[in-house]
Amino acid sequence: MTEITGVIRNSPAEKAGIRIGEFLISMNQHPIRDVLDYMFYASETEISLVIQDQEQNQREIKIQKDEYDDLGLEFASFLMDQKQSCRNKCVFCFIDQMPPGMRETLYFKDDDARLSFLQGNYVTLTNMTQEDIDRIIQMKLNMNVSVHTTNPDLRCQMMQNRFAGQKLEYLWQMANAGIQLNCQIVLCPGLNDGAELERTLRDLGKMLPHLTSVAVVPVGLSKFRENLYPLKIFDKKTAGATIDLIQRYQTEFLEKFGTRAVFPSDEFFLLAEREIPDADYYEDYPQYENGVGMLRSLADELENALEDFAYSEFPEQAIKISIATGVSVYPFLKKLVHKIEQKFPGLTCQVFCIKNYFFGESITVTGLLTAQDIITQLKNQDLGEKLLLSSSMIRKGDPVFLDDYTIQDVEKALDTRIQIVNNDGYDLLDAILN
Repeated sequence: MTEITGVIRNSPAEKAGIRIGEFLISMNQHPIRDVLDYMFYASETEISLVIQDQEQNQREIKIQKDEYDDLGLEFASFLMDQKQSCRNKCVFCFIDQMPPGMRETLYFKDDDARLSFLQGNYVTLTNMTQEDIDRIIQMKLNMNVSVHTTNPDLRCQMMQNRFAGQKLEYLWQMANAGIQLNCQIVLCPGLNDGAELERTLRDLGKMLPHLTSVAVVPVGLSKFRENLYPLKIFDKKTAGATIDLIQRYQTEFLEKFGTRAVFPSDEFFLLAEREIPDADYYEDYPQYENGVGMLRSLADELENALEDFAYSEFPEQAIKISIATGVSVYPFLKKLVHKIEQKFPGLTCQVFCIKNYFFGESITVTGLLTAQDIITQLKNQDLGEKLLLSSSMIRKGDPVFLDDYTIQDVEKALDTRIQIVNNDGYDLLDAILN
């Protein structure tokens, strides 16, 4: 039973007489627990709803509509329920490595299968029941799963959850039922790499073709790891060895199934000081949001943008701007910017490498930079007309950095204009050239 908090004007629900403050009990005789039930049954053309008023009187309402037309009901929360929090204590969890005193939302760990389907979040399966899996199979929902290892005992150890190993059975059930699966592996040296990674890739390979993709990403370790499980980070040698291992399985999968299926994140190539592969390597970029192929996409888009640009439009006067980025991507971005400067002799584009003192210098990705580090390291620098920053540093929908500084705070501290740039070659060139 879920309270109705809004009824869209002129919608089928309003025309049927449903009112704010009433409760949705069922649709086509199915109880409505959350947004997945609501979306699934609301897609039908003929719907029988049971509605309950404030006096607990129930009535049945029949609605006919076009398939997938919005029924018109709104609820207090997007999920029509509370977010499910994570029950694990993963040894590599970055949230456990956060310093105290940050905003409350940064400490919340979600592990919600509904957000996996609706927003692409990854789930570990440890929150789920057989009933949940049956519903996913019935509704044919694509899922994103944090696997990390297919060794049941090791999975329990890594997640600090005694049920983590047996929950792998749900993965096989979904694959056998034809559910499309995207998986991720957070790789920790000495734990689930090497022979254990080979075991995991062999097991996941058995799920092809229903296994859409696997992203392998290196563990990130902040300086706030007191009393946490001792972990190591990847170096040039171990990152290279991991790429070589993965590429052996890519070759096998490509020959058998026509897809590489498993992809190391861009960070592995940066750590190993290897060239980022060509676009064909990433197929349709199935793990783009996991940092797989982002740099190749950026570079190719920039090349296309440079070809499309009308050079006669570029102003003759000299232009000077700056870009701040993380340690790992700095050499790569520096090369891209050099290409732009070669095309436009009047342009000076400085690229500043910002070290992460806030979380610790072993954190080198741009998305975890804070305003404090940017301000400290760029104070008194001649930044030119403006400073470009990646959108990955900013909270989605809100111009706030991880340390709660606003864009305006940084502009004031550095006495320069800030422009936020998406991970897109056209957007980058447009920001640089105005």
